[in-house]
Amino acid sequence: MRLTLPVLIAHGRYGRRMGLGPESRINMLRNILTGLVRHERIETTWARADEVRIYAEKLIDYAKKGDTDEKAMKMASFWLTEKDLVHKLFKVLVPRLESEQRGYTRLFHIPNRDSLDRAKMAVLELRGNPFPPLVTRQPDSDGSLLNQLLRGYREEETQSRAAGGD
Repeated sequence: MRLTLPVLIAHGRYGRRMGLGPESRINMLRNILTGLVRHERIETTWARADEVRIYAEKLIDYAKKGDTDEKAMKMASFWLTEKDLVHKLFKVLVPRLESEQRGYTRLFHIPNRDSLDRAKMAVLELRGNPFPPLVTRQPDSDGSLLNQLLRGYREEETQSRAAGGD
């Protein structure tokens, strides 16, 4: 008897499986990408944001070729479901991102969703957007146990030196 474990083999597939099938996955990614171009900052699950980030970077790379490039226009008209955003992509976003070589988007982790699924959430934004920056929470290093112990040790050392030095 031979025991086998199910192995996740790609067999020509790439990306995450989201939605009901490949068509619904593409439609979902198109809608998220359209929202990203319209609002320049969106909040979604981390897996979706990470997946749509790839397509956003490629779309902006194509858009940098200009609105006269036929392939760039085809890509923009396919990925953007609202056709008024094609103009915004070529005339507003591309000049703003012209100095960037790669990395036109930023992905930030935010707290998990409070509903039953507790999904990992993220904020995906375009660089150079007009919104105030998302501040990443800095760890409270002064309140950590190790730093409290080190501070107490230093105070004891300074007190013992001051008492011993007199």
